[in-house]
Amino acid sequence: MVIRLATADDLPMLPEIEVSAATLFRDSGVQIITGEADDAPIEFTPAETWAPIMAAGLLWVMADDEAPGAFLAARIEDGRLHILEFDVHRRHQGQGIGRRMLGFVIDEARRRGLEGLSLTTFRDVAWNAAFYASAGFEVIERGQAPTTLVAYLDREIARGHDPHRRCAMLLRF
Repeated sequence: MVIRLATADDLPMLPEIEVSAATLFRDSGVQIITGEADDAPIEFTPAETWAPIMAAGLLWVMADDEAPGAFLAARIEDGRLHILEFDVHRRHQGQGIGRRMLGFVIDEARRRGLEGLSLTTFRDVAWNAAFYASAGFEVIERGQAPTTLVAYLDREIARGHDPHRRCAMLLRF
């Protein structure tokens, strides 16, 4: 599998990757949205949402000859590359693809002269905050977080995320 910038042909496949990755939460008993029923349809980002991010050169996929197996979408904010969404399809998990892709994007942020990376994630799910911490990210408590990260947390809480389970993380260069 190779990491490359996404193309328009990749966009229709991204919701399937996002939903597949989200099933890992359900299968592990993790409630993404507070009070969500176990059999509720998994919400996903419509493919067209990623088109402007793709056009900005901030949407990467890891793909083989057939189709993408992972994607990472980002935005440049406050001199950082902010990860908006990062998903690995279930059939590709446990193979180091996520770590490889994250390393690629970290290197890309350095190449672009950015100050680091940021994201929001679950603080208590093993393959979220702990994964990013192993790559050098640090949890930034709400009172210390940049305004842009607080705004992301606020949007997540408004969508039904438990504020005690979400955190902002930074990797500073």
